[in-house]
Amino acid sequence: MSVRVLLGLVVVLPGLLAQPAAAQTRKPTAQEVAAIRNCATKYRDDVDEGERQCVFNLVATPCTNTREGSSNIGTADCYRVEWVIWDNLLNENFKNLMGALDSQQTAKLRARCIAPTATRPAIFTWTRMAIPMGAACAARETARRALLLRFFDQI
Repeated sequence: MSVRVLLGLVVVLPGLLAQPAAAQTRKPTAQEVAAIRNCATKYRDDVDEGERQCVFNLVATPCTNTREGSSNIGTADCYRVEWVIWDNLLNENFKNLMGALDSQQTAKLRARCIAPTATRPAIFTWTRMAIPMGAACAARETARRALLLRFFDQI
């Protein structure tokens, strides 16, 4: 194989490998969504314990223990499924909290929550070579924010 062909593969191959991962991600099941929601509700008074009990234990880890979830791409998909659940919960918690605040508090909340959420793609870009690590990082950070907002919504 020539050097030119090898260089072409180095440039093209990572892009080709990354695309199927996104296309293969399945939607969360109703049982998976319920498991995380119930866990987040159970630990709504203790964000740290909620993270220990709820994040990855109910969806991602059991998924990675399957044949489909044991590959690099499969593991990343398992974390992405959990990420979707936490992202939906985060958005719900954000809306609920926004409805309970005055305009000054709303502005502060937007500044603290929306700006970091907008930078999520940049935060996880460095892990592109480690596809499962990037997916796990995104899921964990989204879960932390969802749990924190749920905690503040009850105060």
